[in-house]
Amino acid sequence: MSAAQTTTADQPPAKQKTSPGAGTGSAGTSGTPSRKGPGAAPWLLLAPCLLIIVLIMGYPLFRLVSLSFQNFGKSELWGFKEAEFVGFDNFSKVLGDGEFWAVVARTVVFAAGAVILTMVIGMLIALLLQKVSGFVKILISVALVASWGMPIIVATAVFKWLFDADYGVLNYLMSKLPGVDMIGHNWFASGPEGLAVIMLLVIWGAVPFVVITLSAGLTQVPKELEEAARLDGAGAWGVFRHVTLPILKPIIVMLTTLSVIWDMGVFPQVFVMRNGNPEAEFQLLTTYSYQQAFVVNDYSGGSAIALVTVLLLLGVVAVYMRQMLKIGEVE
Repeated sequence: MSAAQTTTADQPPAKQKTSPGAGTGSAGTSGTPSRKGPGAAPWLLLAPCLLIIVLIMGYPLFRLVSLSFQNFGKSELWGFKEAEFVGFDNFSKVLGDGEFWAVVARTVVFAAGAVILTMVIGMLIALLLQKVSGFVKILISVALVASWGMPIIVATAVFKWLFDADYGVLNYLMSKLPGVDMIGHNWFASGPEGLAVIMLLVIWGAVPFVVITLSAGLTQVPKELEEAARLDGAGAWGVFRHVTLPILKPIIVMLTTLSVIWDMGVFPQVFVMRNGNPEAEFQLLTTYSYQQAFVVNDYSGGSAIALVTVLLLLGVVAVYMRQMLKIGEVE
């Protein structure tokens, strides 16, 4: 090494003048690479999907909103009259109707019962699958997928046969019990009993998805945490409450929200079970909206009921988003 090189190496490096924005990622003389935004590439990639969503969901929703603010009946449908804008008259008429609120209460009770039972039964079966052998787990999984893949109309026809008053298998089997005579019992003679049968059909169709999803979530629960909890003296319930349940909370919140949306939108099960003409005590929000629109031919009133249903479901989605954001903040 030459003397000149030695002298240069011993000298401390000269300090560079920094701009006020140095270290904050701004472009300038600091040498720090500037942070560029994502640009238009993500939006270009999302554009086809957004366009499809707007075409498939946007126009029907726009039409639903416009109909709910018009006086639209059979004359307007056939083009004999122009639809008249009536403002909030349809909503005033719907919200001032006592039958509508009875339908809302019935729908909420029906959906709450279906969601709670679906989640409880689904969780119990998912936990059971963790304890059985691989062969039994495969058999149960095949049965769940088969029931899940069964078309709703076919499943509804099977349930109609099971609960038939004259030829129903359930009445026949229950009548075999000592002191029980269910031959000829009509399960749909009263609204609560008939809705309980329909709720059972809805639960039967929803449980497989919940079980499969929760089973996937249970595989992510660390066995070390469960073992540590047991060493600390926690029983089976303590391990589930303090270890398993917190880890599964995001999945449970998602499944509960989806179940609420699905169960409040139940339509074919009620419609087919009651042979296309549900009685007043079987009416839920979806069937009630259909009846007002296509049976009474009050399309604007049916649209107003459907729009109120959408707003109720948006409230459920808002609660779901709030819970997910809170979970994200904790994590």
